[in-house]
Amino acid sequence: MRDIMLTTLRGIFRDRVFQGIMALGVLFLFIPSAASLSMRQVTELSITLSLSLLSFILLLLSVFLGATSLWKDMERRYTYSVLSLPISRSSYLLGRFFGLALFLALTSAVLGTVALLAVKLASGIYPSDRPVVWSLLVLAVLFATLKYILLVAVALLLSTVSTSFFLPIFGTICAFLSSGVSQQVYEYVHSPAAAQTVSPLLKPVVSAVYYLLPNLAGFDLKVNAIYGIMPTAAGLGLTLLYFIAYTAMLLGGAMLIFNRREMQ
Repeated sequence: MRDIMLTTLRGIFRDRVFQGIMALGVLFLFIPSAASLSMRQVTELSITLSLSLLSFILLLLSVFLGATSLWKDMERRYTYSVLSLPISRSSYLLGRFFGLALFLALTSAVLGTVALLAVKLASGIYPSDRPVVWSLLVLAVLFATLKYILLVAVALLLSTVSTSFFLPIFGTICAFLSSGVSQQVYEYVHSPAAAQTVSPLLKPVVSAVYYLLPNLAGFDLKVNAIYGIMPTAAGLGLTLLYFIAYTAMLLGGAMLIFNRREMQ
């Protein structure tokens, strides 16, 4: 599994993905200038722009790398060559996942450092009445990384049931978009205001979809970083446990499907 993980990393660097990400990271240099357009909330806007740009880059990586990694291996017949060696399909799949997760972590560490420098520059040029809580910024970057690693697991699960990259890509995007509204829909359907308008038969369906879809809202600490609001240790612990449990279930399902898949 370790060899597959390292091979995955080397393949990503060979495809010059990291170089492209670093080129895109130049946009962080323009954040202090863009934040200066806000006369009273320069620091807050620089934090918002920095974390949003970082999340956007990680989203692109998690969707396209996670959805196409397995498909490209099978198209190039690389999978068949590897599985002919004394290595199980589960080890191969886990190696791919941990390789992609490690690349996301490396990218997040580099771009997160650049984002912190951009915020430091903006807060130095335009001091704010509210001090920047740097530990919350680091925490926001860390949990954003966990969120998109979980999304990689979603993409890999969809890749095991599809013979093309369309379902993994669009399925992962749909899972990401729906995760942002699932909490609100669930709360509305079970609220007293919806008692007269929502069919009782719809409630268990909404509940089932709510628990099946990944809930990524808990990983978003952007507001905490902007306004210096310290999250509770219990909330962070539950989010971390959710990440471990949900990712493990996704990978377990992916391994189960991949082990049963016919290789032609």
